Amino acid sequence: MDLAALTSYLVKNLVREPEMVSVKQFDDEEDLITIQVLVSNDDMGAVIGAGGKIANSIRTIVQASASIHYQKKVKINIDSF
Repeated sequence: MDLAALTSYLVKNLVREPEMVSVKQFDDEEDLITIQVLVSNDDMGAVIGAGGKIANSIRTIVQASASIHYQKKVKINIDSF
């Protein structure tokens, strides 16, 4: 599964405005994939969670998939607009 699609699926199921979610994947280096997630400012709390628990869970799931399929590290940046 595509990592950006997996991330998008996870995030869109958490927010109130899923049509406002934007997920882009960048292959920065040989061993690093960066995923940029943009959500509405109102949905930022739902994606980050208390103490960052939800964001860390998303990172864990996506990193597990990446290590199984791509053997690369993943960095996920979550921002609002």
